Amino acid sequence: MKKESAWKTYTQEELQELEALNKRYRDFLDAGKTERECVKEIIKQAEARGYNSIEEIENSGKKLVPGDKVYTVMMKKAVTLFNIGEKPLKEGMNILGAHIDSPRLDVKQNPLYEEGGFAYLDTHYYGGIKKYQWVAIPLSIHGVAVKKDGTVFEICIGEKEDDPVFFISDLLVHLSQKQLEKKGSVVVEGEDLNLTVGNIPLTGTEKDAVKANTLKLLEEYYGLQEEDFISAELEIVPAGKAKECGLDKSMIMAYGQDDRVCAYTSLEAMLNTDSVEKTAVCILVDKEEIGSVGATGMRSRFFENSVARIMNCMDSYSEFDLRMTLQNSKMLSSDVSSAYDPIYSSSYDKNNVAYLSKGMVFNKFTGSRGKSGSNDANAEYLAQLRNIMDENKVKFQTAELGKVDLGGGGTIAYILALYGMDVIDCGVAVLNMHAPWEVTSKADIYEVKKGYEAFLKNA
Repeated sequence: MKKESAWKTYTQEELQELEALNKRYRDFLDAGKTERECVKEIIKQAEARGYNSIEEIENSGKKLVPGDKVYTVMMKKAVTLFNIGEKPLKEGMNILGAHIDSPRLDVKQNPLYEEGGFAYLDTHYYGGIKKYQWVAIPLSIHGVAVKKDGTVFEICIGEKEDDPVFFISDLLVHLSQKQLEKKGSVVVEGEDLNLTVGNIPLTGTEKDAVKANTLKLLEEYYGLQEEDFISAELEIVPAGKAKECGLDKSMIMAYGQDDRVCAYTSLEAMLNTDSVEKTAVCILVDKEEIGSVGATGMRSRFFENSVARIMNCMDSYSEFDLRMTLQNSKMLSSDVSSAYDPIYSSSYDKNNVAYLSKGMVFNKFTGSRGKSGSNDANAEYLAQLRNIMDENKVKFQTAELGKVDLGGGGTIAYILALYGMDVIDCGVAVLNMHAPWEVTSKADIYEVKKGYEAFLKNA
């Protein structure tokens, strides 16, 4: 049951493959810091590998046959890829499912104001964050603003070498005696997460002159007026590129690795998989960090409708066959697990925790305390997966998120399990989970990609 470091086992050829994969992964992280950016990059890569949109298939009247590759998109924030297999759909599909949203700060609909000579954007945090981690670090603005006539402006400020960055101020330590007496959850409060965006007043303006100058710049560069914030989706994320980490460059430090590390390895596995017996599927969805709600979350009918559209393009749709297709499918809910951190060892059960660089992590169950909210995978399914991983020389480990009574977390697994399919959580171990900068092992990324490929071909 003891697992050794994957680094001890690699050949020179495998190390070269590992480094090439991780370079592509870092490029993906830099290109996709929001759901919209991720979907755009995913479609770009999928189309380059022969995938066509479902609309193109439907409009042409063409019927899907084994070997065809197609994708569906929901509101530019969720995407599903299908590689049509030889077997009838109602015998089930092999599914990888991950999420592409990450904890962040969202700009409010009426956000811009001036106070004390500064212009600020008011924000509302998204997902589970430690609020104090988001102050006094360089931040960037990503997103879209849509004018009343439907014109869409894509915005990305803070990522280019000559771009300005933004920040949320923190109280200087010399005056923070009372602040430091507060509980960690309220050292910085949600309403104080205000993004500093300017300090120069507009010449000739008496009232709110710094705000006026900010609006002048927004109109000059983006053609935006203040009311356009109403129909904007602007996300505040850490500024900067994904980096290799450690003197040995064994790790990657970057924003949004929960869960884009599993999303990217799922995408790579899908694009590298050609002919399959069972239809292979890769679901990459939004809103997991806030409960998988909304039209682009896993709890919507997006995926179910996508399968129905695929079946309709194969002249095989019926409500009964759709239900059997979903029930007979097998899924890896591709999400991250908490990595053992020796500095905080008291939070973990050392025999049941994921370790960095020891391979793919399987979580039989997640949830909190008494497994509340968990999908608890069947032993028979775990046995099948053990066999697949061993046969394909994939290094893996099993884990729980932490000590039983400390809390826990959830994924999209339980939602797909509602159809009756076999589902288990698995993915990459992450340090600093939900912090602005998270850390993963290059070795784990390599093993997970191998594991996902083995699953798509052999489950």
